[in-house]
Amino acid sequence: MSSLDKMWVSFAGIAFLMISMGMIYLSRYKLNNGFLKFIFALIAYILLILGFFIMVFIIFSGPTGGA
Repeated sequence: MSSLDKMWVSFAGIAFLMISMGMIYLSRYKLNNGFLKFIFALIAYILLILGFFIMVFIIFSGPTGGA
C-alpha cells in the first residue's frame, strides 16, 4: 500500500472515530426514543471499533520506504 493510500485510509479511520463520538453523544443525551438510541449506539460502537482497527493497521504497517 502506498503512502498516499495509507493517508486516505487513516483519514477514513479518523472520520469513523469522529462520527462515532457524535453518535454516542446523540444516543446518550439528545434522543428519547429507546429504539433509536439503541440503533445510534450500535452503529457508533461499530464505527468506533472499525476506526480503532484501521488506526492499528496504519500504525503497525510501518513506513512504505518510497522516496
